[in-house]
Amino acid sequence: MRTDNRKVKNTIISTYFVLILLAVLLGTVFNSYQLFESSSLYVLIGLLITVGIVHFVARYFEYDSDGAKIIITNSGLILNDFFNYREHKVEISKEKLSGFKIKNYLFYKSLIIYTTQSNGKIATERFNITLLKRKKTKFIKQSLIKIIKENKKNKQG
Repeated sequence: MRTDNRKVKNTIISTYFVLILLAVLLGTVFNSYQLFESSSLYVLIGLLITVGIVHFVARYFEYDSDGAKIIITNSGLILNDFFNYREHKVEISKEKLSGFKIKNYLFYKSLIIYTTQSNGKIATERFNITLLKRKKTKFIKQSLIKIIKENKKNKQG
C-alpha cells in the first residue's frame, strides 16, 4: 500500500504567505498609528512563534509497503526541491517490524515504529504524520496491523 500527503503542500505555502503578509501588515499599522509602541514587538514575536510551529508541523509523509520492505519518508514541504535538509527516510524489512503506536497530541501527531534488531533489541523510529488525513492514517494502521499479524503467524508456524 502506498500513501502520502502531497496535496497539503499548497495549503502550507498559502499559510506561510498569509502569515508573512499579516506580519508586514501589522508591522506597518503599528508603526503608522503608534497606538501601542511596545505591543508591536509582541505581535512580531507571536507571529514568529506561529511560523515556527507551522514549520515544525509541516512535514511531507510517504508510506510504501508494497515490496519486501516498508519505506517511510518524512521531509520538509518548503524548499524541499532545493534543500533536502529535513528528510528522514527509513527502510524496514517487514519481518523486523514488531509494533507501532500513533500518538495524537494537540497540534502534533506522530507514528512510532518499533523494529527488532539482529541482537534482539527494539529500535524506535518516529515520523510526523500531523498533516496526514484521518482516512490515510487508518489505512496505514490497517497495513501495519496486517504485517504484524503475518510476522506473529510466521514465528509460530
